[in-house]
Amino acid sequence: MDFGKYSAFFLLSMLKFLFTPFGGPAAKLTFFETYFSCVSGAIFSATIFYFMSEFFLKRASKKRAILRKEAADKGIELPLTKKFTRTNKFIVRMKMRFGIYGISIFAPLFFSIPLGSIITAKFYGKERFTFLIIVGGIFMNGFVTTGLAYLVKSLL
Repeated sequence: MDFGKYSAFFLLSMLKFLFTPFGGPAAKLTFFETYFSCVSGAIFSATIFYFMSEFFLKRASKKRAILRKEAADKGIELPLTKKFTRTNKFIVRMKMRFGIYGISIFAPLFFSIPLGSIITAKFYGKERFTFLIIVGGIFMNGFVTTGLAYLVKSLL
């Protein structure tokens, strides 16, 4: 057992879950070693950021308010930030098209586990099974991406 490799995959999966399993074949880990180390890191990160999302959103709002107040005190007029950015439009379109399941399953995969968990909690945090859907999506996406990584390895 190589705990250094497991912990590296665990830590990398906490940030970017989509690409981490592709390093498994190069690290000479088995399918299940790669799968479980990546999935456990992603679930750990999703748990932290999903349940702490309200704190992060309030903190960001307070920081923006403080920056605006400091700029107003100095006589500097801050330009308004764009609310209809390409990313925000994409997130809202995804929410409208796929609903709770699309956001819960695919946002943590394509954006990152922290950002996807916060977005999901922002839109669907009051729903009862949202976190379980995220965890199920992580298991499913982990199986698919790890399977693709080992399929590519076997073809080369």
